[in-house]
Amino acid sequence: MRIIAGEFRSRRLKTLPGMALRPTSDRLRETLFNVLADTIRGAIFVDCYAGSGAVGLEAISRGAAMAVFLEQSKGAVRVLHENIATLGVQTRTRVYEGSVDRGLRQLATENLVPAVIFLDPPYAAAEEYQNTLTALSDSPALIVAEHAARTELISPPGLSRVRLLRQGDSALSFFQSSK
Repeated sequence: MRIIAGEFRSRRLKTLPGMALRPTSDRLRETLFNVLADTIRGAIFVDCYAGSGAVGLEAISRGAAMAVFLEQSKGAVRVLHENIATLGVQTRTRVYEGSVDRGLRQLATENLVPAVIFLDPPYAAAEEYQNTLTALSDSPALIVAEHAARTELISPPGLSRVRLLRQGDSALSFFQSSK
């Protein structure tokens, strides 16, 4: 796995061996950041269910001021810290170990206002999508969910899906506050 573009273009990232993580493909990350190009420059980007941190680190490489990573797997958090250190971006990142719900509450108490919140829970954890989207229904951020293309995400009250991009077996759903 590598950073696709920007400041750290072509730099390799570590990931957990085996199938413990399902990283976002290079092609899907490129599509995501082509859409988000103007939105992330100088912004706070939140990577929920961060895994190795590839998506949030791509955001930093492409000009985000800060990336916040929410991850509960101890192994993934270890790899994430290694990737952050390898790129030397410790001052531009924050890592919250624990549930995404707890991490989102922590962000709110610190008055960090993200421009983009990306979520990519395990495809099999359908309830995580709905729980996280519901928790974010008052957020002013653009919320992007990566999910299986065959899965239809339901917009909870307060959010509207504004865009859907399908690519192979994966899809990206873009949500914004409807308030």
